[in-house]
Amino acid sequence: MAFHGTFWALLPPIVAIALALITKEVYSSLFLGILVGGLFYSGFSFEGTLNHIFSEGLIAQISDPYNVGILMFLVFLGVLVSLMNRAGGSAAFGQWAARRFKTRIGVQLATILLGCLIFIDDYFNCLTVGSVMRPVTDRQNVSRAKLAYLIDATAAPICIIAPISSWAAAISGFAPEGTNGLMLFINAIPYNFYALFTILMMVTLTVLRLDYGPMARHEANALRGNIFTVNPPVSTENESAAGKGGVLDLVLPILVLIVSCVVGMIYTGGFFEGTSFVDSFANSDASVGLVLGSFVALVLTIAAYSLRGVLEFRDCMSCLTEGFKAMVPAIMILCLAWTLKGMTDSLGAAEYVAGVVEHSAGSMLNFLPAIVFLIACGLAFATGTSWGTFGILIPITLKVFPLESGNPLAIICVSACMAGAVCGDHCSPISDTTIMSSAGAQCDHIAHVSTQMPYALSCALISFLTYVVAGFVQNALISLAVGAALLLAMMSVLHFAQQRAENPLTGAEAGKEIAG
Repeated sequence: MAFHGTFWALLPPIVAIALALITKEVYSSLFLGILVGGLFYSGFSFEGTLNHIFSEGLIAQISDPYNVGILMFLVFLGVLVSLMNRAGGSAAFGQWAARRFKTRIGVQLATILLGCLIFIDDYFNCLTVGSVMRPVTDRQNVSRAKLAYLIDATAAPICIIAPISSWAAAISGFAPEGTNGLMLFINAIPYNFYALFTILMMVTLTVLRLDYGPMARHEANALRGNIFTVNPPVSTENESAAGKGGVLDLVLPILVLIVSCVVGMIYTGGFFEGTSFVDSFANSDASVGLVLGSFVALVLTIAAYSLRGVLEFRDCMSCLTEGFKAMVPAIMILCLAWTLKGMTDSLGAAEYVAGVVEHSAGSMLNFLPAIVFLIACGLAFATGTSWGTFGILIPITLKVFPLESGNPLAIICVSACMAGAVCGDHCSPISDTTIMSSAGAQCDHIAHVSTQMPYALSCALISFLTYVVAGFVQNALISLAVGAALLLAMMSVLHFAQQRAENPLTGAEAGKEIAG
């Protein structure tokens, strides 16, 4: 194990990510990254590589109870979406929304609002928002890449600042014994600069129409009628409506899904055995809770459609296979991404990163929040997981700055860890939430990654600078004000630079455009 606990442990995900961005083909890129990890682990033994990739990698990941629960949730949600499409609920909602949201800005703000309201779980957020808003954004010629970005940017960044969410529960579990994990999470919210700036960036991009980078091309094509630019891997045509559904036949199943998933999560946390609501969320098993909730919603939806005559029972049953097929690309990518993460774990990436963090403390204490942010970004980007990054870095951070010491840098560094993990997860092509956002928007996965990357990196740069400021001033309001001003200025400059590149103007014309 010459590669264990060294920088080489991060090479497999780097290979996978680089190939995915270069070749625009995600399946083979992920597998080649897995192959590199297997070769490193086995010392380039043929038999050892095969055993590690399949027995200890792919099969182990697919048989993991938590991962199986997420796959079942995906399938149930895919079937539910297929049912709503077949019943005509999605089309009816699209027509209803088109009469009320008459502008592209309006539908994008509605998408952001819905994403903010569904803060319980990021997986649930990605697929639900996509299912509801796709017909609405399509009618206003919003590109699927932009929809995928709005979904992704209201998933993890919202969950990481919502005290009642599966993410708050996970972070509470990573807190040291004897520490109130939920209060640690709440105290860290004002310093979670990446999440807060991502929300500001979304709203600003939408209201002021400041798109730049590859997203500007996708949006320009959408205005001309091509909402895809790059075709998605699955058919995006709604199943021919066989039912007589109305708006209620989309809204009601979604409401039932939300309620039943919340009940399922607090059930797994012991709420019905006397545990408080907050504690039951903190102790919940999101995987099991989402499976229970989505299954109940699916059964109730089939029963309601059949009894009301909205959809025949035979049509309901045909949606089972249609919904499963729609989720196959997302399931394949998730399984490969989980296996790649397993390869990285087996090579000791966590130990390597832990050593880097511990050695960064010392004379550069005021810069430590910014350093922790960068390390969390890199680890989450390479492994595609926020939660794994939390589990590695939060205990190390609290060892350097114990909460009992009263040093404000403890909370700032924990926030930097959380923000960096979300940032890396947001950028990473192998992240499960990135994959599900592509699935929710029915957008080509690499198109989503390439269009979202400039926005995420812009926000990451400003967040890094803001953590430098926070390390010295140790005041959330001052740091946020400085960061927000920098973000708005940078977005304006990038947008204007792109406009100049696409439409070169003479000095007098440029002056008029700036004045306008």
